[in-house]
Amino acid sequence: MNIASIDIGTNTVLMLIANISKDDKTIKPLLNEYRMPRIGKGLIPGGEINKDSIIRLFDVIEIYADIIKNYNCEKVIAKGTSALRLASNSNDIINEIKDRFGIEVEIISGTEEARLSYLGSISAFNSANNIVIDIGGGSTEVIFGTDKSITYSKSFEAGAVNLTENLLKNDPPNNKELKELFNRINNVFAELTNRFPSDALVIAVAGTPTSLSCIKQGLTIYDEEKVEGSVLYKDELRNFVSHLSKMSHSEIKSKYQEIVNGRDDIILAGTAILFLISEILNVKDIAVSGRGIRFGSIIDYLDKL
Repeated sequence: MNIASIDIGTNTVLMLIANISKDDKTIKPLLNEYRMPRIGKGLIPGGEINKDSIIRLFDVIEIYADIIKNYNCEKVIAKGTSALRLASNSNDIINEIKDRFGIEVEIISGTEEARLSYLGSISAFNSANNIVIDIGGGSTEVIFGTDKSITYSKSFEAGAVNLTENLLKNDPPNNKELKELFNRINNVFAELTNRFPSDALVIAVAGTPTSLSCIKQGLTIYDEEKVEGSVLYKDELRNFVSHLSKMSHSEIKSKYQEIVNGRDDIILAGTAILFLISEILNVKDIAVSGRGIRFGSIIDYLDKL
């Protein structure tokens, strides 16, 4: 059977269409789609997602609903994360999605978001101890576990979109803004210091690490086979932060084109988060995964059958 799994985030809306083997429940990806309506733009906790963002979101869902029909999906799983958690008009939005497109969206907690991201990202690796870092637009999840057993999980309210909007007012940012960004990140994630085993595999999931992997490999379009399981070294992340901080959004977009489409203005903040976490964890390298909530949601669904 075919399953569709949708992840509605602060910046992106991602969809995976996968075929599930009836014999062993193996997940075979058929299609990965992503759009960037950025529904969390300008959003403050308890505020409303604005009308333009809602229109962009519905346009994406309409496209996805047609794709789901074409693939004859028997099951649709849709999860909403940080922006929908924070917004006061979330219920109105998900009710309209259900009425217009027949898709039920579940708004999940930061803890559940972390759990699903962990299940999805570790599915591509074979390691006894795993640290998963999921950098979103409105929050960053950090999870530690062994196999499917999670022993630490926390959603930090620091993401690529909200840090950019709150701290980086100039384009490119000035030294004062960069210092404030680094200080904020170090303070937010300070509790991770000396918390996990030194031999744990660190996996970074979502748009920031996958985009950086593409840039490192000189890719002009996203290639899942080349990105999944690739490695980013801490020294490379440091260089990326230095390099990106000197470029304007338009320069980043012009140089890296489709790889940073919809992410050109926030990739610096996302990269800074990843680099400074790698310093706090004292790790030299980080594995990259494009699998996250979408994969984790399917794995979780199959586990519960």
